[in-house]
Amino acid sequence: MEQGRYFTREEANELLPAVRVLAERMVAHRAALEQMQVRLGAYLERIGGNGGGIQPAELAEAQEAVEREAAGIARCVEGIQELGGVVKDVGEGLVDFLAKREGEDVLLCWKLGEDDIGHWHGLEEGFAGRKPL
Repeated sequence: MEQGRYFTREEANELLPAVRVLAERMVAHRAALEQMQVRLGAYLERIGGNGGGIQPAELAEAQEAVEREAAGIARCVEGIQELGGVVKDVGEGLVDFLAKREGEDVLLCWKLGEDDIGHWHGLEEGFAGRKPL
């Protein structure tokens, strides 16, 4: 993990209103992207068969939607990173903040839907290794 700014729990919690908005958008973009990828995949499968009567505009629209949703995810991730967070899961809205705990580097762990940061884990542990603060 690239070393960044260290946060206290209080500092990270102060950022949560802005992080929450971006995480909500990111999760919505991810869900829309999945839907559009399924739609585009179905079109491509039909085209691979016999064309299936798909209009070029339908295919172009689906491809543009995939690109638009992917760009939306990227903008949200960038926004969270600018605030100092590290996105760990775009579909779940999982964000970590670098911190020190008893002299060691750890990650303060927050997931969309949680009111505040109440967990941490080691740098290599991930979400499954979350412990209460």
